[in-house]
Order: sequence, then C-alpha cells, then structure tokens
Amino acid sequence: MYKMKSELLAEFLGSMLLVMTAVSSIIFFTIVLESHLTIAILANSIAVAFVLFALIEMFGSVSGAHFNPVVTAVMMLDGKITAVKAAFFVLVQIVGGVIGIIVTHLMFYEEIGGLFFVSDKVRGGWPVYFGEVVGTFVLVLTILVLVKVKSTKTSLAVAFLVGGMIMSTSSTMFANPQVTIARIFTATISGVRPFDAIVFMFMQFAGGLLAYAVYKLIFPKAKDGAVE
Repeated sequence: MYKMKSELLAEFLGSMLLVMTAVSSIIFFTIVLESHLTIAILANSIAVAFVLFALIEMFGSVSGAHFNPVVTAVMMLDGKITAVKAAFFVLVQIVGGVIGIIVTHLMFYEEIGGLFFVSDKVRGGWPVYFGEVVGTFVLVLTILVLVKVKSTKTSLAVAFLVGGMIMSTSSTMFANPQVTIARIFTATISGVRPFDAIVFMFMQFAGGLLAYAVYKLIFPKAKDGAVE
C-alpha cells in the first residue's frame, strides 16, 4: 500500500509539473516578455525537454514516470502494470494536470486575471489531428523500445524527443490525454477547445495502439516485466 501511494504521488506531481511547464513557458514568453510566437515555441520546447528530463530522473524509479494515460494504457497491455493500478494512475495524472493549470494561472494571475477558463482556441483540421497520431506513435514506440532494451538514457532520449517533436509536428505535440484535458481550461494560446481536445485524445490513443502493434512486430515475444 505504501508503494502504491508513492507511485500515485509521483504520477500526480510529475503530471502537474509537466503541464505547468508546457503552459507557463508559453505565457511567460508571449504575455510577459511579449516575444514573437516562434520564439515562444522554441522556448517552450526547450523548457519542456529540460523539465521532462528532470521529472523522469526523479520519478522513473518510483512509478515509471508515465505522466500520460496512453503510456499507462500501453504498459497495462504489455502486462507491466495491472488494470487497477492503471486506472488509479490515469486518475491522478488527470487531476495533476488540472491542478497544474490552476497553479500556472496563480503564478501569472495579474497577466491572466483568472484561475479557470474554458478555451475557445481552435486546433482543428485533419493535418493537425494526424499530427497527434504521429507524435504519440513516436513517443510511445520510443518509450517501449527503450524500456525493452533497458536503456540507461531513457530520460534523456524521451526529453529530447518531446522537445524536438514540439517543433516538428503540426499539432505542436500534445501526445498526452491528461495534458490535453488540462489545456482545455486555459484561455491562453496554449489552450484547446473541447471539441478538438476530444478528437486529439482519440488520435493519441490510436497512435499509442499503433506504436504498441509495431513494438510487438519488432519484439514478437516482448512480454517482459511481471504484473505488479
């Protein structure tokens, strides 16, 4: 039970800090510093990569550092965690992400003027939706392969990958349902309207399942890791 509490706390904190970084860096550069959007996206990709590396290093040995319901679902499919643990992980990830938005809005309250909004930011169109399939596919496949081969550089590789994909996907790489849900509740440029968020999440799970299918082709007998 103690181990489970530690894992859930790690997933909560990691999810919260990941969302805080993704949103606050955009607010800081676009609103506070009044930077051009291109500079803000570059800064965002660097900030997310740096913080994600630290979060995986901190919590990787505690919970596996999922911070992402798609990653959790795929780990469940591969027998690495139970369905019950996966359900709890997803719950705390989502709560952590929403708390991350509120904390971010608190930090920039004077610039934003509120704590909780519903975004009307349009991110529609099939190329953008397809970008979520691509981004999530690459992310999940990378994680699965690195875990399988027991890489000692997983945190660095995943952080670099996410930072790079933010700058090279049509959707700017949400690739994470809990981040997508959290970003519904910000009125900043980081937001996403509810309809697009729902489509994004379908695309993310599709990308994750596709990555798992490809992983099983690469490692046909990849059923390592006992169910916890």
